Amino acid sequence: MTFFRFEDPWFLFFLLLLPFLSTLTQKNREAALHYSSLGALKAVRPARAMWVAAIPRTLRVLAFALLILALARPQEGHKSTEILSHGVDIVLALDTSGSMQALDFMRDKKRVNRLEVVKDVVSGFIENRENDRMGMVVFGQEAFTQCPLTLDQDILLSFLEKLEIGIAGDSTAIGSAVGVAVKRLKDLKAKSKVIILLTDGRNNAGSLSPMQAAEIAKTYGIKIYTIGVGSRGKAPFLVDSIFGKQYIYQDVEIDEKTLQEMAQLTDGKYFRATDRESLATIYQQIDSLEKSEIKIRDHSEYKDLFHYFLIPGFCIFLLELILTHTRLRRVP
Repeated sequence: MTFFRFEDPWFLFFLLLLPFLSTLTQKNREAALHYSSLGALKAVRPARAMWVAAIPRTLRVLAFALLILALARPQEGHKSTEILSHGVDIVLALDTSGSMQALDFMRDKKRVNRLEVVKDVVSGFIENRENDRMGMVVFGQEAFTQCPLTLDQDILLSFLEKLEIGIAGDSTAIGSAVGVAVKRLKDLKAKSKVIILLTDGRNNAGSLSPMQAAEIAKTYGIKIYTIGVGSRGKAPFLVDSIFGKQYIYQDVEIDEKTLQEMAQLTDGKYFRATDRESLATIYQQIDSLEKSEIKIRDHSEYKDLFHYFLIPGFCIFLLELILTHTRLRRVP
């Protein structure tokens, strides 16, 4: 960023004296001259004479103004800001299995499936962590990296928006999801490495158990926050029948015990979200628990510009002296 300033701005108060200087120099001194003939005087135009007589006074005032500005030391400044961020590397592990179709959450007084609410809340969480690298792992029957760790929030948000139920299969491979997330984080040298695992079911797919995956995460110093999402009891699902679209209610079991043990093992925390408000609160709590250390350093450099005023000021002052002693000389 470039800006302009005066190092000694108090000199600028002398500019207020320039009108008085102009008034003093404007006073004409009376003189008596003897002419043999008045014919030459009659040829002189009064308006032109006044304009010519004002030249030395104008030059003198302009010269003093430039010299005063030079004394105030005008400077051009360049300011740069350096942000030193000891951020947190975060992988969002999101369940996209078939059970996320449950319509037990509300948005704008309308029933929506769990994944839609999760996408809304998680997008706000992403936008609040602009100094952290974040990535995304999605899981169902399989687990894969949807977005590698990045500081580009727009890319991550676009991947989040494209999530659909069933893109990784209808089952739930919690252990595999944590394993993929650990693989993304294990070799990084961040201040803190975190997995935020969100699921609405229990592990029923994949070759790696959730606790085995948590043990591996602990080995690499990775903290796991687990979130069980969904209302308690039976959840409504919208299905096609011979009578058209109908709601049926089914039990969706969350393995809270395993999720609690995974979090406890890695010094994380377990949360349960039964509606949109509680889910938003959970991500706010995690946001406050995992804060990045931000330091800002400002660098400012200044370049003196006084010579751009001083040199023209002296030149104009010298010109005024030459003119008043030659062509525009006053005769006493």
